[in-house]
Amino acid sequence: MQFNSFAFIFFFPISILLYFAANRLRPELGKLVIIGSGIAFCALGKTNMLLFLGGSILINYCAVLLIRKYSTRNKLLLALPILINLGLLFSLKYLDFAIRCFNLLTGTHIRVRDILLPLGISFYTFQQIAYIVATISGELKNNSLIDYLTFILYFPKLVMGPLADPVDFIAQINETSRKKANYDNIASGLMVFSFGLLKKTLLADTFAAAVTWVYTNLGIATAVDCLLVMLFYTFEIYFDFGGYSDMAIGISTMMNIDLPMNFRSPYLAVSIRDFWKRWHLTLTRFLTRYVFVPLGGSRKGLLRTCVNTLIVFVFCGMWHGSKWSFVLWGILHGLLSCFDRVFGKLEEKIPKPIRWLFTFAVLNVLWLLFSTQSIQVWRGILMRIMAMQTTAVSGGLMDVFNVAEITVLYRLLGLDGLTQSVPWFNMVLFFVAAAVVCVLPENCLRVRKRAGIAALALSSLAFIWGVLCIGAESVFIYSAF
Repeated sequence: MQFNSFAFIFFFPISILLYFAANRLRPELGKLVIIGSGIAFCALGKTNMLLFLGGSILINYCAVLLIRKYSTRNKLLLALPILINLGLLFSLKYLDFAIRCFNLLTGTHIRVRDILLPLGISFYTFQQIAYIVATISGELKNNSLIDYLTFILYFPKLVMGPLADPVDFIAQINETSRKKANYDNIASGLMVFSFGLLKKTLLADTFAAAVTWVYTNLGIATAVDCLLVMLFYTFEIYFDFGGYSDMAIGISTMMNIDLPMNFRSPYLAVSIRDFWKRWHLTLTRFLTRYVFVPLGGSRKGLLRTCVNTLIVFVFCGMWHGSKWSFVLWGILHGLLSCFDRVFGKLEEKIPKPIRWLFTFAVLNVLWLLFSTQSIQVWRGILMRIMAMQTTAVSGGLMDVFNVAEITVLYRLLGLDGLTQSVPWFNMVLFFVAAAVVCVLPENCLRVRKRAGIAALALSSLAFIWGVLCIGAESVFIYSAF
C-alpha cells in the first residue's frame, strides 16, 4: 500500500485510533494493533511481500532465541544469522545480476529467474540485522516475541524506513507515558505528514512526469531539456523520499513514537562527504556502524580509511539496485568522499558558495546516472549537454508543469491566459518553489513541536491539496530498493 493513496489516507487514522483504544484496555493490546496493522499493510501491498517477510521473521526470531539460549563466543555461529539474511537478500535481489555478468564473461547462457522482488526487502533485512546485533551485544535484554514483531511490522517504517534502532524503538513502545493520546503530538504529527504528502503528490510527482517526458522523448529532447532533467530528478528524488520520510515520522509522532530524522537539508552540502552527513542519515548510520567500523573504520591510517570508505560506497550502490550504473554511482561517491577526506583542509580555504555550487553540480550529474540506470544513456545525455547545439526548451516538457490544480487556481484569479502567453512560467514556478523548500525551511522534525494556529492552518491546506493531488497513485522511488 502506498502512502500517497486514498486507501492509506483512511488506513492510518483508523490504525492510530485502534492503537490508543487498545492501550486503554491493556498496553500489550496496543502492540497487537501495530502488528495487525503491519500485516494488513503488507497484505494490501505486493502479494509476495507477506510470504517473504513471514519467512524472514521466522528464521530471525528462531536465531535470536538460539543466541540467547546458547550464549557462545564462537564468532562464526554468531555471524550465521546475519550471513543468512544477506544470503537471502543476495539470492532474491542480486543473483540474476550475477548470472548475467557470468554469462557475459564466459559466453554461457545460464537462465535468469526474473523473480518479483518483495517490497521493502532491503529495509526489513537491515532491521533484522540490527535486531540480531543488538541481541548479540546484550543491548536487548528481553527479546519477547510481541516486542520483536512490533519492531519489524511497524508499518510507517516497514517499506522504506527510516531505519530505526531496535533498542530505542522497543524502549519507546514499552514506555507507559507514551500509551495515551497526546493532542499536541497528533497536531504536530499531522502537520509533518501533510507537508510530506504535498511534497510527494505535488512536487515529486510533477518533477517525475517531467523526467519521464524527457526519457520517453530522448530522441527529440534538446540539450537544455537534458540539462533540466538532471535538475528535475535531483528535486524529484529528494521530495519523493523526503516526503515519504516526513509522512512516516508524522504518523509516528501521532502515535507518540519518535523515528530518527532521515534528512538534514542535503542540498546545502558543501562537499560530497558533507552530503552524506545530510542525506538518508539512517542508512549512513547503519553502514557506518555495521560495515565501516567492522572493516577498521578510520583507525588504521588514511589509506586504509579510504579503502574502507570505497568498500562502503560500493556496498551502498549495490544496495540500491543490481545494475552497473548503481555500482558506478557508489564508486564515484566513494572516490569523491575520499578526495574530501584527503584534501579537506585545502577545500576549507575555498569560499563556501563556490564549494556549494560545485557540490550541487556534481550531485546533479551523479543523480542523472542514478536515474538513467544505464551508463550508456548517462554518457549520451552528458555528451548532448556539453555539445549544447540549441538552447531551446521543448514545449512538451513545459506543458508537463501545467497541472490541473494550478490551472484551476489561475482561473479563480483571472489569469487563464498566463500559461499561453508565458509557456515557461509554471516550469520556473515549480523550480523556484522546489529550490526554496530545499534551502529555507528547517527540517520538519525540528519544527514539529511548533504546531501553532498558523502552522496548523497551513498544514490543513497542505493536507487538502495533497489529497486532491493524489489522482493516479504513483510509486515511491525507494520502494524499488
